Amino acid sequence: MSFLKKTLASFGIGAAKVDSVLQQEVLQPGQQANVTIHVYGGATEQEIDNIYVRLYCRYVDEEPVGDSHGHESQQRTKRVHRNYVLDQWILPYAFTIHSGETRDFQVELNVPWNTPITIGDAKVWLETGLDISQAVDPADKDEITVRPEPMLDAVFSAFESQGFRIRQVECEAAGGFELPFVQEFEFVPTTGPYHGRWREVEVVAYRTEEALELWFEIDRHQRGIGGMLSHLLGSGELKRRLSIPVTTPVDEVASLMFDFLEQST
Repeated sequence: MSFLKKTLASFGIGAAKVDSVLQQEVLQPGQQANVTIHVYGGATEQEIDNIYVRLYCRYVDEEPVGDSHGHESQQRTKRVHRNYVLDQWILPYAFTIHSGETRDFQVELNVPWNTPITIGDAKVWLETGLDISQAVDPADKDEITVRPEPMLDAVFSAFESQGFRIRQVECEAAGGFELPFVQEFEFVPTTGPYHGRWREVEVVAYRTEEALELWFEIDRHQRGIGGMLSHLLGSGELKRRLSIPVTTPVDEVASLMFDFLEQST
C-alpha cells in the first residue's frame, strides 16, 4: 500500500500541496508583501527539495515576425506578452513533509516602486511551487490587487477632479529604466474645463526614491486651417516631463501638475 501511495504521489495523486496567503488585501509599490506559505502533506511522506514564491507581472513587448522562410523581418513586428519576476524567495534547505502534516513558512517580498497598478489589463500575481524529486511539482497562483502609492494616487485624483477618466492602461517595454517596462495611463476629458480642448492625455509614471517622474503627451483638438496644418506639422501632440519631489505635499500635486500642463500648452 505504501508503494502504491508513493507511486500515485509521483503522478500528483495524493501528493503534498502548497497554498500561499497574502496577509494584505491590497499592496502598494514601495511596500513589502507578507506571505504565509502552507505546505500540506499528502497520502505519504515526500522529500521537498525546494519551495519558491515569485511576485510576477506582465508587460507588452514587440518582436520581429518571421517570413515564409523563417527569417526574421526587421520591418514587421508583433505584440507579445512577457512575464517579469519583480521579487522572489527560495527556501534555502530541503525537508520531509509527512502524511497529514502541515508546515508554515513566513515570507517577505519587496514590491518595487514601479510595480504595475492593477487597472485594466495590468496583472500582478504570486506563484508558489514545491520542487519534489521524481514527482509532479505542486503549484499555487494568486492574483494580487496593487493600488497607487499616495503621490501617484494624487495624480489620478487630480485628473478625476478635472473631469477626466481613465480609458486605457498598459505596461509596455521600455529601455533605460530599472524595470524593462513602464506603465502608461490614457486619460480622456468627459466633463470639466478640458472637455473640448484636449482629446486625450497619455501619462507615463516612473517613481524613484527621490521623485515621481511624469511624462505627458497631450493630443489637442485642433480648429480651422491653422489647426489642421499644426497637426500635419506634428505639433498637435505635445510631450512634456515633470519631476515631483517626494517631499511635495500630496495636496499640492494637482495644482503643480495642471499649472505645468497649462504652461506647456
